[in-house]
Amino acid sequence: MPRTARGRDRLFTYARRTLLCFFGIPTLFALGLTLVDSYRRRNKKPKPFPTTRPTTVAVGDGEVTTYTFGQDLYDDMLAAIDGATRQILFETYIWKGDEVGERFKRALTAAAERGVDVHIIYDGFANIVVNPAFKRFHPDLKVLRFPVYTAGLRFFDMSRYGRDHRKILVVDDEVGFVGGYNIGSPYATEWRDTHCRITGPGVWDLKRAFADFWNLYRRKRFRASERPLLLETASQWEPRIRFQRNVPRLWMFPIRAMYLEAINRATGRIWLTHAYFIPDQDFVDAINAAARRGVDVRLLIPAKSNHIVADWISRGYFSQLLNAGVRIFRFKDAMVHAKTATIDGNWSTVGTANIDRLSMTGNYEVNVEIIDPGMARAMEQIYEVDLSNSAELTRDEWDSRDIYRRFTEAVLSPLRPLL
Repeated sequence: MPRTARGRDRLFTYARRTLLCFFGIPTLFALGLTLVDSYRRRNKKPKPFPTTRPTTVAVGDGEVTTYTFGQDLYDDMLAAIDGATRQILFETYIWKGDEVGERFKRALTAAAERGVDVHIIYDGFANIVVNPAFKRFHPDLKVLRFPVYTAGLRFFDMSRYGRDHRKILVVDDEVGFVGGYNIGSPYATEWRDTHCRITGPGVWDLKRAFADFWNLYRRKRFRASERPLLLETASQWEPRIRFQRNVPRLWMFPIRAMYLEAINRATGRIWLTHAYFIPDQDFVDAINAAARRGVDVRLLIPAKSNHIVADWISRGYFSQLLNAGVRIFRFKDAMVHAKTATIDGNWSTVGTANIDRLSMTGNYEVNVEIIDPGMARAMEQIYEVDLSNSAELTRDEWDSRDIYRRFTEAVLSPLRPLL
């Protein structure tokens, strides 16, 4: 073999080994952390946490009601389903086959049996461990299971790997629900999340968000001759309420841009709540720049989330944030799963998108953007209640963390771009 060929082969071998070490070791370490954490969580229940009653504010020609306790939300969602007369559009990421999941399934089935047009979308991968019997539906229900594997033969096309992470309910063109809550008993009482109920013209845009996804994927489940869904949807705009939708298949990712624009315009305060905070560097720079120009920037995250690896990777940004003057609060004794923000007493968002790569540039997501002082006040009041159950991370506490924590952060840092 010529010397140049041997050198090239050795170079490729070294490159493969380097990549294996760079990503393989952190991946194995992450897997070990996850297994240990799962063992420690066995039979442990979260502690009670402070909540707020559903808060309703007038926005434009409709109303927005904000929920921070799952049981309150589920009661209103089921009431809307039970009162439906024409159409129900229901979409969820996780739909557990437990008591709460069964209640929703029975309500949707009963609606279909009385003649309501019921469309359902759920993510196949997120529900892969759900009992197959639960996923057998009444023939009157039109159900689209988003496939576990979506790329087909186009395995090279990264736009086809996004999960359907959205949570939407629209009933009779009159009321819509959107936010972070999945469907299941643990979310009813054990998780702190945020969802909102919308009436008025804003419902039409949420309906269109469901219809566009359905029409994009319906041919894989239904006859190609079936009419597309909801093209008669009204086109009136509600200027104070806008729905931002990430659509990987079409390379549309407006939610990240929405956040960055709002952060860059901020002059008074930026209050963020996120379950998983693994931003790209440009996002971190925008937050830090706001803090350095005197904006009150606060980040509320779980003290310990349901994904321990995400927690450790998130901590890799804390030094930068604290140095810039960002205040970091950690929600105690329960999982905060909300994906919300409020800025300058005027701008707010509630939705399904986390601040991580999967949500910002990977999954199908939907966030409602509301420009209204009343809604912002309601979101600020919720934030202050959450802070009463949180502990602030001080600079001294962060600097004094032990060698084990520093080592874990360093080992897992190569995984940041993947999550």
